[in-house]
Amino acid sequence: MTTDTDQRKINWDDANMRSTYANVSNVASTREEVMLLFGTSQVWSSSQDDVRVQLSDRIIMSPFAAKRLKKILDHTLAEYERVYGKLG
Repeated sequence: MTTDTDQRKINWDDANMRSTYANVSNVASTREEVMLLFGTSQVWSSSQDDVRVQLSDRIIMSPFAAKRLKKILDHTLAEYERVYGKLG
């Protein structure tokens, strides 16, 4: 059985897209939204008492969109581990 979404073609428009590197992330949520926080940390030694993370991006989405993102990430990481080996 097919649905309307099975028939749609998605055209990704990346004209206004920007790329940002992040080596640190965090998640916060409320009942209505999930916030993904991304940033970078320059800490190279575990002996440092304070860790400063420079946040660069916050993505806010509905819990439903976050659930779809989780499914995509689960699939992507499973494929990565199949090809390159298990992550720690």
